Amino acid sequence: MQIQDLPYQDPGVPDARSGPRFLWWLGRNQLGGQFKALAWGLLHFTSVAGLPFYVGFAIQAVVDRSGSRLALAGVLLVLCGFTIALGDTFLHRSAITNWITAAARVQQLLARKTAQLGSALTRRVAAGEVVAVSTGDVEKIGWFVEAVSRFTAAALTVVLVCVSLVVYQPALGIVVAVGVPVLALAVLPLLPRATRRADFQREKAGRATELASDTVAGLRVLRGIGGEDLFLDRYRRASQEVRHAAVRSARMWALISGIQVLLPGLLMIAVVWHGVGLAREGRITVGELVTVYSAVMLLTYPLRHFEEIAMAYSFSRPSAKRAAGVLSLERATDTEGSREASVPVGDLYDPATGLLAPAGCLTAVVCGDPDAAGRLAERLGGHAPEEGTSVLLGGVPLDELPIDSARTAVLVQDKDPVLLSGTLRELLDVPASGQVTAEAALAAAQCGDVLEALVQGSLEAEDPMDARITERGRSLSGGQRQRLALARSLITDPGVLVLDEPTSAVDSHTEARVADGIRSLRAGSTTVVFTSSPLLLDLAERVVLVHGGEVVAVGVHRDLVHKEPRYRAVVTRETDEDADLADGPDEKATPAAGPARKAALTSRPQDRKTALSDVLDELEEIEETA
Repeated sequence: MQIQDLPYQDPGVPDARSGPRFLWWLGRNQLGGQFKALAWGLLHFTSVAGLPFYVGFAIQAVVDRSGSRLALAGVLLVLCGFTIALGDTFLHRSAITNWITAAARVQQLLARKTAQLGSALTRRVAAGEVVAVSTGDVEKIGWFVEAVSRFTAAALTVVLVCVSLVVYQPALGIVVAVGVPVLALAVLPLLPRATRRADFQREKAGRATELASDTVAGLRVLRGIGGEDLFLDRYRRASQEVRHAAVRSARMWALISGIQVLLPGLLMIAVVWHGVGLAREGRITVGELVTVYSAVMLLTYPLRHFEEIAMAYSFSRPSAKRAAGVLSLERATDTEGSREASVPVGDLYDPATGLLAPAGCLTAVVCGDPDAAGRLAERLGGHAPEEGTSVLLGGVPLDELPIDSARTAVLVQDKDPVLLSGTLRELLDVPASGQVTAEAALAAAQCGDVLEALVQGSLEAEDPMDARITERGRSLSGGQRQRLALARSLITDPGVLVLDEPTSAVDSHTEARVADGIRSLRAGSTTVVFTSSPLLLDLAERVVLVHGGEVVAVGVHRDLVHKEPRYRAVVTRETDEDADLADGPDEKATPAAGPARKAALTSRPQDRKTALSDVLDELEEIEETA
């Protein structure tokens, strides 16, 4: 695999049972690139290791006054220099290719898993942890995969040099052959402690990243309640903990690096001291002494890769463990499905609650528990994160369809949709039927003021569609983000559209227009809206009350608000005291007192909309009575 061939057509099925198994799986899937890097590494390191022999050969030729052997040594040195440069260039190229392709494979695996799990991912793993895995951890994993081939080439070169020195000059070669393994293994007792410190640093960094991500995501709310200083202090403490952990980890690695410098120096002193004694006795020549000394000196170069592989593994092991933890997550149902890919049509029915959304009908669902409403909305989309009875669309269980087919048939927009950064044109460039234009979707979602705000924020964009949206739409208000997300859902024009509180962040006047736009644009299509807004409920053709996990009432808004106390309690926020007052003699004697009291019940925008709707209903009853 070359960089230009990315992305992978299929990144494969990872072995996510543990971090080391995942690293081993990555290595096995890149054997071609690893062998290529190994070959170039052997050429480079053996050429470097050959320099001492050629230098010693040249020095001995000078001592013996042999011009022909000196010329041969010069040719060999030039050839050696060429192979060193060639091997180093292509070793670096192939090793970096292995790094990038391994990181790309991991990122594709994480992206695929994120798409499969959907909102279930953030319920099991913190958002900051997902960000840390997909950025810093991916780089560390790629580093280890890239370092393996260089380490293997360096290890083979060290063995080859030691064997060659024993054959070339046994008296000194044995000293080197015994000393080099000691150099390579001397730091092993320190590695567990270094690894633990690296793990601790990674854990602290992950917590700091998670805290920063959550703080940035809720910055608007924090400013509203004056909590910026509190969270700033928390992040400052977390960052200081990361700094202290990084310093402790760096100290250990500095100690390991110092040992890697000290021990080769001691070995070199021992070789020179012993070699000078042998040369005085006439047992070795000057050229042989220079050759052995140069070989020991140059062995420090490949030996550094022993330290690198130790560092790479120590840093990549916790990263691989975290990546494997995310990749091992599974949905409650099989994403491949047991049925052939198809897009069913018909009524949407949930056997668990008894909820029925007739085909081509606008159905509103009222549920007193927002969390239960969110879970029910997700289950209606098929492939819910928890096990349970499958939702039926046209009599076909959605859980038995491939997840792509289920999502094509039913689109679910949750209560907190995410806007990706980019232009508005890119935001609305989603898979769609082609029956709904971007202009129609934006008009139905009442995005006129949003377009004006985007144009004002992007002075270089004359067309609103070319205006840029910042990350997660942070430059827009909550209501503006909500309406853009609604427009994105409307333009897809799915067979079944499920909206969870699509207008909770907009004012009453805008909400009324949005409700009318949804009804007009989705006429003849199946739409399910989870809401407690009277303005939306009044426009719905069918209203369903879900209480205690099952459907307890079905009808239209005006009937249910008068006949069903549980429905009225959710929609009007009516308390028991309010109900008693509504049934008292004062309420009957003075019809206008009820609307006035409800209008003053609360100052929250959503409650004001509820109270306004009730006022209008009661005034209509008074006019009919008169």
